[in-house]
Amino acid sequence: MRTLSARSFPFWMLLGLLLFFASPVLASALLPDFVPLVKELKPAVVNIGTTTRIKTPRLPPSPFMQSPFGPSPFDEFFGRFFEEPRQQRGMKKRSLGSGFIISSDGYILTNYHVVANADEVSVKLSDGREFKAAVKGSDEKLDLALLKIESKTSLPAVRLGDSDAIEVGEWVLAIGNPFGLAETVTAGIVSAKGRVIGSGPYDDFIQTDASINPGNSGGPLFNSKGEVVGINSAIIAGGQGIGFAIPVNMAKSIIEQLKEEGKVTRGWLGVMIQPVTPNLAKSFGLEDEKGALVSEVVTGSPAEKSGLKAGDIIRIFDGKKIQEMNDLPRLVAMTPISKKVKLTYLREGKEAETTVAIDRLKDGDNGTIVDDAAAPLGMKVQELSDELARQLRSAETSGVVVTALDNDGLAVEAGILLNDIVKEINGHKISTLEDYKKAIAAHKKGSFVRLLVRRSDSLLYIALKLE
Repeated sequence: MRTLSARSFPFWMLLGLLLFFASPVLASALLPDFVPLVKELKPAVVNIGTTTRIKTPRLPPSPFMQSPFGPSPFDEFFGRFFEEPRQQRGMKKRSLGSGFIISSDGYILTNYHVVANADEVSVKLSDGREFKAAVKGSDEKLDLALLKIESKTSLPAVRLGDSDAIEVGEWVLAIGNPFGLAETVTAGIVSAKGRVIGSGPYDDFIQTDASINPGNSGGPLFNSKGEVVGINSAIIAGGQGIGFAIPVNMAKSIIEQLKEEGKVTRGWLGVMIQPVTPNLAKSFGLEDEKGALVSEVVTGSPAEKSGLKAGDIIRIFDGKKIQEMNDLPRLVAMTPISKKVKLTYLREGKEAETTVAIDRLKDGDNGTIVDDAAAPLGMKVQELSDELARQLRSAETSGVVVTALDNDGLAVEAGILLNDIVKEINGHKISTLEDYKKAIAAHKKGSFVRLLVRRSDSLLYIALKLE
């Protein structure tokens, strides 16, 4: 009978056995230990209840309560006696959400939509204590609200982390009250950053697959260090493993304003911007689509005073790179009023810099038609006249108006609409029909044409490639 020795035992089989028995130990070493983390964090997460009174209309008077003898001194008495019971009392609508204590003296952060229009707000702690809460400030644009409760004892509070530092794939933990189930804990990873979901002008959501459901709104999203990195805010109806949280850095930038003023004051640059599409990038001679393209500069704005012009592509704002158009509004909004900011932009392919002082954001005879309808852009245009400008209710005094479109043409594909007024082509001013013809004729097949068009009250760049 042959006996296997350690020397004759294949190395790969020995290694396999070691890995098999060691794998649970290795796996547990790689995963964060959520147990002590949850015990530490749960006391600072609260259940928020709201009550909203819904007023119902007064019922019409009953014919049985009217005197057959006409008006009487007793009408008021009998009217009140009989009619008031018939008037339905205001119904009460109740809802639940989540929040978290950010300071030991009782300040609580949650979503604006959790407490919006509520007549009463109550807060329940994990130890069972309940408090009436006052809404100290709110910001609908960021969907955030700051509450305050009064306690005789110091309250447990969370630590606010750095949402810019989190990475996709990093472990996160959500604690809240989904469907009213208090102190529910779910875990997952950061699925994506910088998500724009169309909920507001400053969308910049953290996406996570940690389970988030109705009632989780306003609750915290923690990293593995126990720091809040996001405020759970939105879900996709019918979606699984897809939840969205507001980055905590956006909340940190407005907390003091909510405490002191009850509302948020935002910065204003004074530009209309649009994304740098691949076609626009090529028309500007760029190798990438990064930045925010200025389509219009507001008269008297900080942008105009700093020398910015339509066609400039803003690439850096206050030391931060503008990767996408949506980056700029968020950065401008969070900039303190009157702060002087260095801004880097591209103009005609060359990099330039300027300094801008951020202001406060305030709370409204016929021409000839080109003969060829299809070539080269697939649209007909007409020189703008005084009469045509009146018909279009436009303040423009020059340019050409799009009067017809080929449904299969380049113009439609690029997004040009009827009644758009073409103001520039590749930076050259278009005042007359002759200007338009010359500008189009100067471009060969395969080249990019960049139009600046007036659409209603806005200016817009549109680029297309001649075929």
